Amino acid sequence: MSLLEFQNVFFIDDNKTILKNITIPIYQGDYISVVGSSGSGKSTFLKLCCHLKSPTEGKIIYKNKSIMEHNPMELRKNIAYCFQTPYIFGDTVMDNISFPYSIRGSKVDLQRVEELFLLFNLDKEYLTKDIKNLSGGEKQRIALIRTLLFKPEILLLDEVTSALDTGNTLIVENVIKSLNQDGTTIVWITHNPEQSKRTANKILTIEYGEIKSLEVLK
Repeated sequence: MSLLEFQNVFFIDDNKTILKNITIPIYQGDYISVVGSSGSGKSTFLKLCCHLKSPTEGKIIYKNKSIMEHNPMELRKNIAYCFQTPYIFGDTVMDNISFPYSIRGSKVDLQRVEELFLLFNLDKEYLTKDIKNLSGGEKQRIALIRTLLFKPEILLLDEVTSALDTGNTLIVENVIKSLNQDGTTIVWITHNPEQSKRTANKILTIEYGEIKSLEVLK
């Protein structure tokens, strides 16, 4: 049984059809690489996956009921979205790490934070670092750590390594692979064919708003 499923989904914005008749099941443990030319509807597909956008027509089913019926806070915890350009705020790294806890009214789980910092090859001393002094690669890793604090079931990644150097890209790829091996479902937009073949078990190609193919790799 699928964890998340699109059933004949259309998305129309300003009289323009962005996605057309999308039907696809996503299963727990899937690692799907989403590819296609710029403007093909990939990012819209990802935003529909976590209800940042709502379908114009059709249904999106998550855990056997409409995604629109789920509690928004629970949905954000279970289906996490990481943007191509990391959004970092406040003065320090700790401001970013503590935010997901504060909006839930809970204490920072320092053990979980340190575990993720270790995975992403960052020293825990980074918690006190001024965000103005972070490199692009460090900002992306901090944004990913913030996204992963509450162990989402589904992780949506929108070209998160496109601006990273080879070293940082490999760090991120290895962490995502480890999460997937532990059961997290991954849906990752990438423009890098080699990355798709290296990491994913399925490649979803979207062209002109339609599914062109779904290739099973392994």
